[in-house]
Amino acid sequence: MSNLKTLLKKHSGRSSGGMVTVRSQGGRHKRYYREIDFKRDKFGVSGEVVALEYDPNRNVQIALVKYTDGEYRYILAPKGLGVKDKVVSGEKIESKIGNAMRLKNITVGTLVHNVELSPGKGGQIGRSAGVALQLLAKEGSFAQLKMPSGEIRMVPLQSLATIGSLGNEEIRQRVIGKAGRSRHMGIKPNVRGVAQDPDSHPHGGGEGRSGIGRKTPMTKYGRPAVGKTRNRKKWTNRYIMKRRKP
Repeated sequence: MSNLKTLLKKHSGRSSGGMVTVRSQGGRHKRYYREIDFKRDKFGVSGEVVALEYDPNRNVQIALVKYTDGEYRYILAPKGLGVKDKVVSGEKIESKIGNAMRLKNITVGTLVHNVELSPGKGGQIGRSAGVALQLLAKEGSFAQLKMPSGEIRMVPLQSLATIGSLGNEEIRQRVIGKAGRSRHMGIKPNVRGVAQDPDSHPHGGGEGRSGIGRKTPMTKYGRPAVGKTRNRKKWTNRYIMKRRKP
């Protein structure tokens, strides 16, 4: 079990050269990284949930599973999964909460999470607290999944998915409560650009309370802060059947 936890190094938003590349980070509490089994590739081997644990690196609980061969692994804990429950991965198994199987073997209408975009790569979508993807249809070699945003995306039928929806959905109503808790999480105060001097930010300067003084908002480094600021991977667009925005 000791190999499932490793000390997570603090970088405080700095690059390998020591330069700040991400602002407002630093000074968080000591953390350990839990190695999560996103691939669920232990086919045909049954496991028992021995503990449900808090993970400081994600907003959903994790379950510690002990398999019959003695190996321990962490998985994302879906809603309804409890201690002493059995989970398994395989081709044709019971469609039960916590079990992982290929989309081609899952009944249409089932809620799933931790879904692979490419077979064998490991779960990439549906990994956040309270999230569930609905299997709408199967057509050809693809399954149609409805995302929490309303977007409908095609995913290969050979991809693995885990049955059930993730718990801890009340995390959305979490109140930080005090500045100190943010500092424990590694979040430093972020000063508004208009409150800075003109040498520190393009929005700075002026007499009294003034606006940004330009047509479009800018980042600290003089780049546009609104509109299209990066090129997305265009090859993924062909798998989107319905976008979340009309």
